[in-house]
This record gives sequence, structure tokens and C-alpha cells, in this order.
Amino acid sequence: MPIHLRANKEDYAPTTLLVGDPARSVRISQFLKDSKMVNKNRGLLGYTGTYKDQNISVQTTGIGCPSAAIVVEELIQLDVKTLIRIGTCGGIGAQIKPLDMIAAVAASPFDGATRTYLNGEPHAPYATYEILHAASNVAKDKNIDLIFGGVASVDVFYNPFPDYVEKLRGKGIIAVEMETSLIYYLANRSGLNAASFLLVSDIVGGGEEFTKFVSDQELAKAMDGLITLVLDVSSKISGSS
Repeated sequence: MPIHLRANKEDYAPTTLLVGDPARSVRISQFLKDSKMVNKNRGLLGYTGTYKDQNISVQTTGIGCPSAAIVVEELIQLDVKTLIRIGTCGGIGAQIKPLDMIAAVAASPFDGATRTYLNGEPHAPYATYEILHAASNVAKDKNIDLIFGGVASVDVFYNPFPDYVEKLRGKGIIAVEMETSLIYYLANRSGLNAASFLLVSDIVGGGEEFTKFVSDQELAKAMDGLITLVLDVSSKISGSS
């Protein structure tokens, strides 16, 4: 039994959804049939249930790559095979709007945890094609404009440097968030499947741009849409494995 996730291997489904917010873990558990809590230690809420007859788990990671690293390492110990993040992000791409849905093809590691694992060596943490392909098909069926692109994982939410967004945007990065690079790296290292699906909660860039928030109600409704999309994708890839 791992140190932080006080659970056994049979408690988690092979496909586990990852969320930063414990409240989002609770919300996703409400979409699952016969959901049961499998971890509550340290507030890292985890649940397992079924969706469209497929076993699915959801696990809280906390905020940031260091916390996510602990959780993902322990999920690997528990034999989880597919890791799919559902979260929010700040949009920085020129055409990105609040409430857009992004599928992260790759995540640039601007965080310290992933770079610690890399020990100074280059690596581009990437998603699993089969999951992205399934997501593209599900999004088309639902008439959802799912945007595929590169994101950056960062450590500092309130970045004090006014030019950091401009520099990232210049590299073709379309959004910033705080966990995906680590999840992708550990999945790549361990031969596991991974993907990250993000809802744009605000536009980041400083000045007036930073005021483009959406209401809590709008965000919750859109997040439910993203959750349903990802659950449909998860059920398809679980059913074909």
C-alpha cells in the first residue's frame, strides 16, 4: 500500500482520471455508477465506479507538478495503465477564448519537478495518440470544437514577469497550466497511456487581458461538458483495450 494513496491495486480501475481539485473529483464521481471512495488520505479524494459498463477511477492530484508526481508515482505502483487529466488552464494563444476545450498534444516542462526528473536532459512530454484520436471522434459526434495544441506546465500561478506570456506564445504554446508535463513524462517513462483535456477558465497576458474571467456558473456548466466528453473517451478506450 503506497504512503499517500491508502489503497490496494484492485481499488483503482486501469483508466484513472486525474483532477487537481478534490471537489472536481467528487463531481466526477457523481457521473459514475456505483461509485465508491477508494482514498481520502491527505484530502487526495479518489473514487472508482463504472461509466457505460467500463470501470473508471478519478483521483485528486492537488495543485502543481510536485503534488501530482507523488500521486502519479503511487498510481503506477497500483498498476493504473491510463492517466487522463481533466483541468482548467489559462489561454494564451491568439485565437483561444474563455471556455474553449483543449487537448494537450504535448506539454513543455517549465516546472521544476519534471525538469528534476529529466536531470537536465531534453525531453518533450507527449500524449498518447489513440486517446487523442478517440477524443477527436467523440468531439465531432458531440459537435464540440476541441482544440489540439501544445501547452506549458508552470510552477507559478501569479507570475511576476510581464513578458512571460509573450515568450511562451512566441513558441506556439496556446495555454498554461500546472500538471500536464509531469503526468506525460511519468507516463512516457513507464510506457503508459496519457492525455490531458483542459477548459480555458481565463485569458492570461497581464493588463486588461487578465480580466477575461467567466462566472462560476458558466465554468461549472462547461466543465460538466468536458467531463462528459472525457468519460465518453475513457469508456471507448477502456472498451477497446
